[in-house]
Amino acid sequence: MNTLELIPSDATTESPAGLQVIELANDANPSTLALEGVARIELNFPKFTDGRAFSQAYLLRRRLGFKGDIRATGDVLVDQLLQMQRTGFSSAVLRADQNLAHAQRQLTHFAGFYQGDAAQPQPQFVLHGATA
Repeated sequence: MNTLELIPSDATTESPAGLQVIELANDANPSTLALEGVARIELNFPKFTDGRAFSQAYLLRRRLGFKGDIRATGDVLVDQLLQMQRTGFSSAVLRADQNLAHAQRQLTHFAGFYQGDAAQPQPQFVLHGATA
């Protein structure tokens, strides 16, 4: 199931009216944030080989229970989108040279995953009622 909103680099997105948006540096600890009233947290990928934002997204979603939009910005490639979705991102702004149609296809390759993730914490064997 595709839960990741894909945003072309040239699209303008406005902050939700009256709600706070936080741009979190990729070396910052998400546990120090006051999340009350925050609608979106933007996590930056300064280059595609720097994956610290994946850990931040997972922490925000699973351990801190953040329900708002977690947005990937920066050097966001099609190859990273599936992992972004699985670690808790809900939207991603694609790098200018990335093809939106290809990105959308990338998110439909797998119907599900055996292990749990930020989007679906339960592993497949629990969801389908396997017993010991």
